[in-house]
Amino acid sequence: MSIAPRFLWRSLRVIEHLLTGMTISLGIVVGRRFGLRAEWFPDVVRWWHARLCRALGVHVQVTGELAPNALLVANHISWLDIPVIGSQARIDFLSKTDVGDWPLIGWMVGVAGTLFIARGANQTGGLIPRIGERIRMGGHVAIFPEGTTTDGRQLRRFHPRLLSAGQLEGVLVQPVALRYGSNVAPDPVAPFVGDETLVSHLIRLARHPGLQVRIRLLPPLDGSTFSRRHISEYCHRSIGEVLGLETSDAHSLPADREEAQSASPAVSLVETA
Repeated sequence: MSIAPRFLWRSLRVIEHLLTGMTISLGIVVGRRFGLRAEWFPDVVRWWHARLCRALGVHVQVTGELAPNALLVANHISWLDIPVIGSQARIDFLSKTDVGDWPLIGWMVGVAGTLFIARGANQTGGLIPRIGERIRMGGHVAIFPEGTTTDGRQLRRFHPRLLSAGQLEGVLVQPVALRYGSNVAPDPVAPFVGDETLVSHLIRLARHPGLQVRIRLLPPLDGSTFSRRHISEYCHRSIGEVLGLETSDAHSLPADREEAQSASPAVSLVETA
């Protein structure tokens, strides 16, 4: 299919898909006001993510298995990371409040259960228990500890503060490596970086002949006896090695385990950088 017909077809599909999502979200909001709970809604959210990927011609390949009751820690390249990961299971996300301000999309992701954190605000104390509660109830929560998107050619430092949720009992930490493109170099269309707008990025995606993305679900870690710094370094190193990216975080596992076991989890959560 040539560029013009492909762009038109995908654009119409995305518009229809957004209208479908808006209709479902309105129904959920109205139902909640009357005290109704839609147990099926998380499955609909997963379906919505998968359908958006198909509408944009995004082909997802998964390697590995999703760990139960896990905090998912992923590298961050694009807003597409959310539907790509969200299409795999019932997964909630932690996102910046900036996303919540996006017209229509922000409202919809809020209805879908996204947790928001303000840029530069110290909200970790209130978010950690909420993240842990959702995971213990059998769900998954995905976070992007780089705090911003990259072009896929680098892996920024992981901010360990929100990884405190991985220290909670009953919560596993699973690194998730994302890579867009089928060649050696990452796909240049996928990254959502700089001052680009959502609309302009959607237009570029709609013109793309077909975007390939690979999800690698890496071995999980029981972080209950580790410091959050170690959890951060483990995820950073695991993702960096799989993607072939250099990482600066490298501490020996046994030494960090001994350090973590010498302190109580409460002390580690507060004092570890």
